[in-house]
Amino acid sequence: MIRILIAEDHALVRRGTAVLLATEPDMEVVGQACDGIEAVTMAEQLRPDVVLMDLHMPRQSGVAATREITRMLAGTQVLVLTTLDDDETVFEAVRAGAHGYLLKDVTEPELLDTIRALRRGESRLTPQIARKVMDQFRLLSGTATTTSPPSLKPEPNIEALTDKEEKILQLITDGMSNRQIAARMFLAEGTVKNYVSRIMEKLHANTRTALAVMSAKKRRTD
Repeated sequence: MIRILIAEDHALVRRGTAVLLATEPDMEVVGQACDGIEAVTMAEQLRPDVVLMDLHMPRQSGVAATREITRMLAGTQVLVLTTLDDDETVFEAVRAGAHGYLLKDVTEPELLDTIRALRRGESRLTPQIARKVMDQFRLLSGTATTTSPPSLKPEPNIEALTDKEEKILQLITDGMSNRQIAARMFLAEGTVKNYVSRIMEKLHANTRTALAVMSAKKRRTD
């Protein structure tokens, strides 16, 4: 079962989402939070597999809650589900550790598929969100630009990847899980995990989502 915590301040949306998820045989809603502080508290207590996180909530924002949850619970995936799509909010959510980012106009099958994908260790962004996040990674080369948002801090220089690391990064960008990458490259799954950790270290990325969008931005600008 995929254990899910819903963090949403609108009761009707929260309950409606819970009803939808409860109809799925492989999903269980273990809690419902109405603000960011409650989301963090309930996540720590319940340790869900996935948190559906709205961003615009009282007392504590979804971005701040995401940052705390991903720092505390390495095994919990945060899926942002929101109406907010401005560049800065999107970027900050990914930087906070969100593993996926969907807008609330997403279809029910897309939402369910994304939850299952996150549970498998994949990352998902809707195309319009991916474009926004890619545009924010202007510092991939290690040099600042005058058009970068003022909230961005210069990143350390990026260390070069080996050919095999580049291939694995490309497969991450394509949305493959570690198991799928292992099968494609004839490697043990544990070996792939080690490669992914090394790639993250080299690129100064804290989630697979960040790796994917950084790679996509790099390929677009090369």
